Amino acid sequence: MSQIIDSANRTGGFPGLAVRTGAPRPLPAPTEETSAMPTTSPSMIRRLRSRATVLAVAGTALALVAPATATAAAAGQTRAAAPDPVSVLSYTAKERRTALAYWTPARIKAVGKSVDLGPTGPKAKPWRGTTLKTVGRLFFVNASGADTWCTATAVKSANRSAVMTAAHCVRRGSSPVNTNTDMVFVPAYGKGMQPYGAFAVRSAMTPRTWETDSTDDLSTLVVDPDKKGRKLTDVVGGQAIAFNRAVGGTISAFGYSATRPQRGEELLRCVGKPKKKHGLQAISCDLSGGSSGGPWLADFNAATGKGVLVSVNSSLDSLTPTEMQAEIMGALAKKVYDRAQRA
Repeated sequence: MSQIIDSANRTGGFPGLAVRTGAPRPLPAPTEETSAMPTTSPSMIRRLRSRATVLAVAGTALALVAPATATAAAAGQTRAAAPDPVSVLSYTAKERRTALAYWTPARIKAVGKSVDLGPTGPKAKPWRGTTLKTVGRLFFVNASGADTWCTATAVKSANRSAVMTAAHCVRRGSSPVNTNTDMVFVPAYGKGMQPYGAFAVRSAMTPRTWETDSTDDLSTLVVDPDKKGRKLTDVVGGQAIAFNRAVGGTISAFGYSATRPQRGEELLRCVGKPKKKHGLQAISCDLSGGSSGGPWLADFNAATGKGVLVSVNSSLDSLTPTEMQAEIMGALAKKVYDRAQRA
């Protein structure tokens, strides 16, 4: 049995981080196969939700995880083409303008005050080094209509506009129609300050396995230029990114945790040595909700703020976290990233 609590499933209180107990993977649920935008428009969502700004608490799904089985094509029949391994969610120009207008300083302040996940743990330390221009808060309205946030990172890419985060910060696992809206990335956010402005998300790529089976919890976003027409990494730079890298070494994991006193207003860091665990990698860390999607940086140089992104915060070992878990980024993650950097 397995339990998942994530930002896409919340209805009031626990921000942006999956919690898994028992089996290490999120759980499948009935799905409707589609990669289109949700049928409920952002304006409809706003009419439906309360004006009180709240962070959503995750819904809980319990189910057995069964391995997929291949079915041979009947004799004489043509084998169907394999589905696209990458699911793409796109936002219109109007929706992107609306998103930027929606996330006012007052709303951002309110969303941080609306949740308290307890005191910040001893392993998660406020980052006091050079400003990490590439790491920021990712604000959005989740599939339940609640204001919330995750953490995300600008990475080097062909289009100079790619951002890495967790898939559950984009859409609800195993439920293709439940997607997030009003997505805005604010790099180097800190205590109400937006030193490099805000970038609206124009499209989000996730593994189709997340959409159908709640596995492979990672996403690459493509953001618009800023108000001056500048592309993201031309403004803040981008972290290097690596795929198929051996698990090990020392990792710095960053995130805007909703624990106090920071409440999402300050970047926190854990440092640990990852180990393989149930098909994931894990470090000792007590970052909590809101840190979802935050970068795992190997070879991190505290003086320059640069490293190599090898994964993103995905899930916790319990509601009182002692361990952070992340995907091992392989061929599928590379396909997601490549689709985004060519967009």
